[in-house]
Amino acid sequence: MAAGGPVLDVASGHGRHARWFEARGHRVTALDRDADALAAGGATETIACDLETDPVAWPVAGRRFAAVVVTNYLHRPLFPFLLDALADDGVLLYETFAVGNGRFGKPSNPAFLLAPGELLARCAALSIVAFEDGLVARPQPASVQRICATHAVAPRDAREDSPARRHLLSPATGEEGHKSARIASHFQHHAHRASRGESSPVGHPSIP
Repeated sequence: MAAGGPVLDVASGHGRHARWFEARGHRVTALDRDADALAAGGATETIACDLETDPVAWPVAGRRFAAVVVTNYLHRPLFPFLLDALADDGVLLYETFAVGNGRFGKPSNPAFLLAPGELLARCAALSIVAFEDGLVARPQPASVQRICATHAVAPRDAREDSPARRHLLSPATGEEGHKSARIASHFQHHAHRASRGESSPVGHPSIP
């Protein structure tokens, strides 16, 4: 990402990521509904707002950022706004809980859990730098997806005309694991086609 470029921290909470970027010379705009948490976060600019209105009342409309950061938060109607907020060379950093997290605790409601390969599908218009889908042990056991994606197109020698890499954090087992892998492969294929400028509608495949 651009050195010193502006960063948007969405659902920033108490500002752990805002402080990290601020310490490295970035001007951070933090969004959260909790004004007290924002006040303690240390961001350059804070905006207390409800991100889940219908329709979405996007508080930074028309602004572009060198990075958009979202962690442990999922409200699907925001995705078009997140992508639109990226500068031409902007980077999206997104990590949150995925299907299967219910075995470890909250969240367990599917409305707040990513489907297998969903982040790849949501970012199909971007160039995928890295994607992970699986289990983590720290800071506590959880099922997560992570993605780093950018508007900037990677050099051909870096892309090697291959699909976006999928790194499984901890291999799934049994039929559930095989099904998840096939669905993720489907999304990965369409994300790669989109990154090459090819038309390819993305939808959940019918996989038994």
